Amino acid sequence: MTAKSTPKSGRRRDTNPVPAVSAVLTGGALVEMVCDPERRQTAFAVWWDGAWQRSQSIEDDAGRLLEPYAFDNDFVRNKVVLFAAKPVEYGSQEKLIEEIRSFIHCYVELDSDFERFASYYVLFTWLHDAFNEVPYLRVRGDYGTGKTRFLQTVGSICYRPMFASGASTISPVFHMLDRFGGTLIIDEADFRFSDEKAEMVKILNNGIIHGMPVLRASVNRQREFEPRAFQVFGPKIVATRGDYDDKGLDSRFITAEMRCRNVRADIPLNLPAEHEAEARELRNKLLMYRFRNRGGCRLDPGLVDPDLEPRLNQMLIPLLSVVESDQVRDALREVAQRHYKAKRADASRPT
Repeated sequence: MTAKSTPKSGRRRDTNPVPAVSAVLTGGALVEMVCDPERRQTAFAVWWDGAWQRSQSIEDDAGRLLEPYAFDNDFVRNKVVLFAAKPVEYGSQEKLIEEIRSFIHCYVELDSDFERFASYYVLFTWLHDAFNEVPYLRVRGDYGTGKTRFLQTVGSICYRPMFASGASTISPVFHMLDRFGGTLIIDEADFRFSDEKAEMVKILNNGIIHGMPVLRASVNRQREFEPRAFQVFGPKIVATRGDYDDKGLDSRFITAEMRCRNVRADIPLNLPAEHEAEARELRNKLLMYRFRNRGGCRLDPGLVDPDLEPRLNQMLIPLLSVVESDQVRDALREVAQRHYKAKRADASRPT
């Protein structure tokens, strides 16, 4: 499929190119970086006037010439950040959700209600930047309960997933979020040291609301310290063994308990090679879903449920705003409320 015309596209010799991963342009054009790992190439997929075309550069609303990050970028080459390869037809939202749910079901053991909730959360991540607030998803449990497999599977099909672990130093996480701005997937997110915990709490607290960067001191080329604002807004999926000391932050998560159980015989103990290809194909379909739906996506305040707690309503409304079926919305509310109440009840027990 080829667009008839692309707004402000093309290279200008008097402009220094700026590396970028996406843009939402005036007039409705959407720009997303795509990556073909087999050809080791990156490009932009540009959605305009109901169609898309591939481009190596595009001019944004500020007159800057944007170019995709090269394939040899460390984060891209090492698959720390994942991209779609190209937009692919997906059919309907219902059909796409069934494919997402089938993929999750194939590789990870979850309760059926949370499996469904996680499927819609994946869908939400591809439209999250249409909203000013985002909910977080968490799995909690001891080792051997499937937390990492959950992150590998659900995380791999989210919008521009960025993978990190509790063993990572915190500075690269700030830079990765600021540069790529997708969905942060972080394993063992408890963090061992108090300073790391404090920095991660900053990311999680500020990342809920759009326009709330984290200010940190960085060294410039003259080796002088100067403040810099790091953008950390976006969806986040984490795995932890325990809770965060900040109860306000802890209440921002829809949390599922992962417990030791007999894993279904059809779930592979080791991820097969086709897992990566299947995830990429789903990301391709989800990219087309973003292109078709991002422009018309709006927060629906009519979805506030007076029977739910304000914090839970605040978390759920953006996610429910992307769901087309009232019946599904009711089911997702029920799942979220059950997990939320269970988490609150667990937190109130004396230690």
